[in-house]
Amino acid sequence: MIKRVKIRLACTRIAPFALIAAMLLAPRAFAQFQTIGIRPELLKNVGLDQKLNHQVPLELQFTDAHGREVHLGEYFTNKPVILVLVYYRCPMLCTQVLEGVLESARAMSLKLGKDYEIVTVSIDPHDRPIDALAREQLYTHSYARGSVHGWHFLVGHDAQIHALADAVGFRYAYDSRSGQFAHPTAIMVLTPQGRLSEYFYGIQYSPRDLRLALVQASNERIGNPVDALLLLCCSYDALTGRYALVISRVLKFAAALTLLGLGLLIFYLRKGEHCSLPGKRA
Repeated sequence: MIKRVKIRLACTRIAPFALIAAMLLAPRAFAQFQTIGIRPELLKNVGLDQKLNHQVPLELQFTDAHGREVHLGEYFTNKPVILVLVYYRCPMLCTQVLEGVLESARAMSLKLGKDYEIVTVSIDPHDRPIDALAREQLYTHSYARGSVHGWHFLVGHDAQIHALADAVGFRYAYDSRSGQFAHPTAIMVLTPQGRLSEYFYGIQYSPRDLRLALVQASNERIGNPVDALLLLCCSYDALTGRYALVISRVLKFAAALTLLGLGLLIFYLRKGEHCSLPGKRA
């Protein structure tokens, strides 16, 4: 009798643990899989260091989408700020980062320009105000179907860009071969005084969590460090000598892990049924 109980417990407990194991392995596999084919020398200095409560230099000077020289501090008044670092001619994930910010802004009850600001700064010193203007018109129109004040697109000189990136822990690298930047995909929430309050990784951001972060930042509250699932903006394919997205491969790999987990779940559930059939005694 005792033996039968042990067998039944083993059969019913293995399946959940198998599925949980597959789920826990997925982020690690994702982090490892995303770097396949990327040149190590390009990415050795690429990443994101969380610098919570660090003050960004508000005296830094940039140029807005209309060619006006501005100081970063002009956007830090009495509202929290979402800071987005991308580059406007990026052929890879930068657009998806901006789309993720747009979707979250649309879904939040907080109003852009009234309750918070978004400041997007290009990390490419070759981007010009006309590049910023194209993005500004696209995303402000998409947000409100008309002109809206609150989402700002800036360009700047290399020294100013690096100073801002260093202040927020955003480490990126330029590849002269392709003319592209390798960089992490993430956004930051800052207090009205310009202190780093929260980090959000990836290309999609929970409207609920982002709203909470903005509310906390508006009250000068600093969030806790978050687990990083770092997604890099580009990868290098050693076979073709070109940079390509690894997302499709990552999704395929994640799908394979999911199928494996489901297969293990079904297998052990069926095995558990056999183990608990009446009439089988020790």
